[in-house]
Amino acid sequence: PSPRSCQPSGASEEALRYEIEELKRKDLALDQEIAELLSEGYGLEELEQHISLLHEYNDIKDAGQMLLGKLAVIRGVTTKELYPEYDLALSD
Repeated sequence: PSPRSCQPSGASEEALRYEIEELKRKDLALDQEIAELLSEGYGLEELEQHISLLHEYNDIKDAGQMLLGKLAVIRGVTTKELYPEYDLALSD
């Protein structure tokens, strides 16, 4: 293919520019959020620990949801029907 055929068209080039600008805005917002947390006395290590714990929590929650789903299939009920049996709120 010629180099010209590999170049994005005007519309897709505009879409890429928009996406780049959107990513720059998100990056700036995250930098501002980090600066705010640091100014509130949080340290980078502490923030990294919180993020790590959130990932671990989400992994455990996903495993629990998978187990509830399998149990619901075995029992022939919906997952939602199992929540009261295990004292779970629907927001869990």
